[in-house]
Amino acid sequence: MDALLAGLFVISSFGDMALNYCPDACLARAEEEPRIALSYGGVQFQEDFVAREAYARYSFPLRYGPVQPVLGVALAEDGSAWVGAGGAWTAHAPGDWGYVQFSLMPGLHHEGAGPRLGQSLEFRSGIELGVESPGGIRYAISFDHRSNADLSPVNPGLETLQFRVSIPLD
Repeated sequence: MDALLAGLFVISSFGDMALNYCPDACLARAEEEPRIALSYGGVQFQEDFVAREAYARYSFPLRYGPVQPVLGVALAEDGSAWVGAGGAWTAHAPGDWGYVQFSLMPGLHHEGAGPRLGQSLEFRSGIELGVESPGGIRYAISFDHRSNADLSPVNPGLETLQFRVSIPLD
């Protein structure tokens, strides 16, 4: 899982950019719906469940081309924490009833009593699959992987599987 989610983010967001935004304005700034997402679920380390984690993410009210800037913070019951910023790319199902979202966020990891991940810089790449209510509230399952992208000799990685609720702020 090391680079798969990050690769899917890059392929989908840059592919969408090349097909639908370039050559006129590849990274043109546009308004986007701001959101706050709250999620909760399990943390897995080397195939073992190690903790539960609460995660909050803010999606900014703009995007650059197809990518919306996001800011996230996570706290786990073992005292580990992560905070980061990056981008999210979203594709909607026909009729806007469902969606898939890929994200990639570099961030800082605090180990606490949790697993040793090799260094403080950890990249969080994820996928979210969900449905959107007529009022704009999204309900989803999210899966993400955190690792340091082999910037350290120690790079075991960490995964989370969570239930997420995303609320529009407009």
